[in-house]
Amino acid sequence: MARVTHLFRHPIKGLGAETLLVTDLNIDRPLPHDRQWAILQEGQTDTGTWQRRRTFGHVARGPKLAATRVQMTGGTISVTHPDQPLLTFDPQTEAQHLLDWIAPLWDDEMQPPAALIQSPPMGMTDADYPSVSIMSQSSLTALAEAADQPLSMHRFRGNIWIDGTAPWAENDWTGRTLRIGTAELQVIEPIIRCRAIEANPETGLRDANLTKTLKSHWDHVYFGVNARVTKPGTIRPGDTLEVL
Repeated sequence: MARVTHLFRHPIKGLGAETLLVTDLNIDRPLPHDRQWAILQEGQTDTGTWQRRRTFGHVARGPKLAATRVQMTGGTISVTHPDQPLLTFDPQTEAQHLLDWIAPLWDDEMQPPAALIQSPPMGMTDADYPSVSIMSQSSLTALAEAADQPLSMHRFRGNIWIDGTAPWAENDWTGRTLRIGTAELQVIEPIIRCRAIEANPETGLRDANLTKTLKSHWDHVYFGVNARVTKPGTIRPGDTLEVL
């Protein structure tokens, strides 16, 4: 039987994960506080609506960002990185502290960090709809074996991790409804992967061409699926996953 093993949110788009022990899911909303904030690149404009990934700081062009970790406590956010001191700040009033802190980790492939902006209610995931991402540990094990190296879950920046399904079974769930805990979600599509998964989340260095591995072994570049919440509820590790 498939079960939830881990829950993660990423309060700031492009930065690292925060582990959750329980979370609510709400209809047509991302996981609460996931990608609630995003770091605008210089020359871009905050439209107040969903915008494409290239507007903001992201791991595909800024691999050092992969090694950040984020923690939300009330109205403050704490960020850590192996090469930087701990920073705790209020995103509403002290955004410049984050921009200064992150500047040394910003890659030349991106324009400089210009502003921290708040996401619209639909969120600021890479999908242009309010999505929750679901990842499979059996697929991760298969990919790690093919790549001949250990792979952290954090490379893939997923919200809900499950175990107990066959590798890549999730790729056949498009259009299906999943029941997790007391919530239900409709799977929209597999997630097409890019260079972001090349970055090691411990070191911030690119150390694996995983899109090439996916293509050569399975003839696709998918990892995980995006879903929309269709019935609100609460989920936690240990909850069963049913494909309806």
